[in-house]
Amino acid sequence: MMGGPRIISVTQRIRDPSTLLELADWGNLCPSFPTDWYERPPTVEHSLVAGPTDVPSMVQKYQSPVRVYKQPFELVMAAYERRFPTCHLIPMFVDSEVLGQSVSDDGSVHTVQRRCKLDVDAPRLLKRIAGVDYVYFSQENTLNKRERTLHIESHNETFSNRVIIHELCCYSTHPENEDWTCFEQSASLDIKSFFGFESTVEKIAMKQYASSINKGKEIIEFYLNQLDEEGITHVPRWSPSLDGPTSSVTVKPFYTAPKVLDQEMPAGTAAANPVLADTVDDEIASVNDSATNDITSKDGSRQPDNQTENLTVASDDKLDADYIKRYLGDLTPLQESCLIRLRQWLQESHKGKIPKDEHILRFLRARDFNMDKARETMCQSLTWRKQHQVDYLLETWSTPPVLTDYYTGGWHHHDKEGRPLYILRLGQMDTKGLVRALGEESLLRHVLSINEEGLRRCEENTKIFGRPISCWTCLVDLEGLNMRHLWRPGVKALLRIIEVVEANYPETLGRLLILRAPRVFPVLWTLVSPFIDENTRKKFLIYAGNDYQGPGGLVDYIDKEVIPDFLGGDCMCEVPEGGLVPKSLYRTAEELENDDIRLWTETIYQSGSIFKGAPHEVVIEIIDASSVITWDFDVCKGDVVFHIYHSKRAPQPPARKEPLGGPHGSLGTPGGNNVQLIDKSWTLGLDYSMVETPLTCKEGESVQGSHVTRWPGFYILQWRFHTMPGSASTNLTRVDDVLASLQVSSHKCKVMYYTEVIGSEDFRTACFDVQSLGSMTSLESSHSGFSQLSHATSSSNNSQSSSMISRQT
Repeated sequence: MMGGPRIISVTQRIRDPSTLLELADWGNLCPSFPTDWYERPPTVEHSLVAGPTDVPSMVQKYQSPVRVYKQPFELVMAAYERRFPTCHLIPMFVDSEVLGQSVSDDGSVHTVQRRCKLDVDAPRLLKRIAGVDYVYFSQENTLNKRERTLHIESHNETFSNRVIIHELCCYSTHPENEDWTCFEQSASLDIKSFFGFESTVEKIAMKQYASSINKGKEIIEFYLNQLDEEGITHVPRWSPSLDGPTSSVTVKPFYTAPKVLDQEMPAGTAAANPVLADTVDDEIASVNDSATNDITSKDGSRQPDNQTENLTVASDDKLDADYIKRYLGDLTPLQESCLIRLRQWLQESHKGKIPKDEHILRFLRARDFNMDKARETMCQSLTWRKQHQVDYLLETWSTPPVLTDYYTGGWHHHDKEGRPLYILRLGQMDTKGLVRALGEESLLRHVLSINEEGLRRCEENTKIFGRPISCWTCLVDLEGLNMRHLWRPGVKALLRIIEVVEANYPETLGRLLILRAPRVFPVLWTLVSPFIDENTRKKFLIYAGNDYQGPGGLVDYIDKEVIPDFLGGDCMCEVPEGGLVPKSLYRTAEELENDDIRLWTETIYQSGSIFKGAPHEVVIEIIDASSVITWDFDVCKGDVVFHIYHSKRAPQPPARKEPLGGPHGSLGTPGGNNVQLIDKSWTLGLDYSMVETPLTCKEGESVQGSHVTRWPGFYILQWRFHTMPGSASTNLTRVDDVLASLQVSSHKCKVMYYTEVIGSEDFRTACFDVQSLGSMTSLESSHSGFSQLSHATSSSNNSQSSSMISRQT
């Protein structure tokens, strides 16, 4: 078939055990490679598709930062020349030969064509299939002594119809210090086809190239030290020969600072690139015949080699490698390339303000240095910041007094690694009161201001401690956490805050220390953990009880001198103690809605009316035992008694009856928001059973709780009119009770409620996640606590400990 793929049949009789081992290693290197190939019987046949015309090529690119040698250009060139014709520091660089060279009339420009021979570290079987033992590259090197630049361009000769490798390198003087030398390189790898092993070749090439990049600067520094030991510390600059032509020849450089940054490339080009055919002596002779001394001894002046503190970027759109190490941290060559590429893309596509280098790096780390994903999320974040004027938040945001008094969070010194430390006493915070008083939007703004302040503190600590600090540590104290914190609008607000922070402040949390986690914590963790990035969850450390005080606790991460006093330390902490937000500060739903704040109250909560003799009931069907029923309700009017029952039978809502006085009677039955499910013919203890101790709730109370179910079936939540103790203690009819029975409307109670069921599997997973995040001692504490909880539920129908309940008046 014309234009179709060529099928190459490779048949091999495998006898050598080493070949089998090599195949096994190759299978590990290339996961897409069929692992059963080396497990087949002695005769192995495999079809490889070579040279398909319809398969898209695989392109990888690389761009280096600007690497600075703190020596003059001429001395660096003298060191560079010592790498040829071969270099013992580059084992795969076997040999090189000069194919041709030319010199300009005035001797300022010297061009060399060279052919390099490389022994690529690839599986022996791959070399057999390819039919080659060595890989050859062509190079063209242009040394401009007048401009003090060396441009290197190289490409592969071997397999050039299948794989295209192109590399550009440049040595030049530093734009701010003419006695320093800069080096840059870029490369691209385009794999069109390679016998069906494109992925394998790509991995080998990336591995080889990354290794050569790391060695490149080491090799130059090795020869610079060698020159220093020989007493060679200075090579004079080129000057026009007095006997030669006065006119100079200008050679247009074929290489400029790359605008598209790349990622990888194969078969050791960069560090293995041979350049310059002429020797050092020839270079010096062509520079100066007799005038001044060619070499300055050690007694002469020399630019110090030690690193200066004032690291600068080589130019406005380029990053210095020393700057990256000092302010951004140790990055692999490929990670450096991704940073430079994304940074340059932002400069070209976003003409306005772009994020700082530290923040760009955070987005790359959050996406495992996937350029496309990092670029997409960063663009979304930039749009969001501009839309909401987040860049000016610290200057424009004024903390409301209620947050100053009742928001239990604040900055507190730093951890042992120099990271800013933020303390949040969540267990002491009235989340419901804050949401009711401020609304979700104000809380979100406040949290964003905390994150903006965290970024500023990271920059400050980077300067103070002399090392890159790009994230902070958060300490969360859960002492006092109860079911009230699971108030549904509060949880919804928390989830939205997590979503916004995860999207716009990635990799800002270095470590999260959760202390004194109570038994209710796994319920909260079940609700919020799905919205937290997996990499972020790995940074959580959870301690139950006083486990944080022992080995592996706070002292491992925070200096003893700065442990807050409320955690047993000696350092006074200025974080507010919190407390309940006064209801007088609450705002109505209409007021919050006018401020474009959503509380979700209308869509989440339901209302129920309770009358004397007519409770309001909700049925929940449980399929799997050990599920968790959670509830949250406010008693809006009157006093009620809350019950939970279990029945194997499904209750049927009774048919609606007419009022006792007829359609127009004065004594009415409950309205449409009153539901009664327990049939009056049912007998307690026979048809249904009580699984929780009744809870009396006063008007104005807010109650949150949960119950771990023991059996499948139907669970009935009931709110009953609270009868005064006097009427319940005697069988005698009281005048007040008779009069009250004639005024049913005066005995109406109202509740707003929300219920949710957490599946047993989700609950167990949450418990397991919490245990796996905690220390060994906290693991035991959490496990024992929930074992007691489950045991209490199954062993007693009247056990208050089987549920977790909190309330506020």
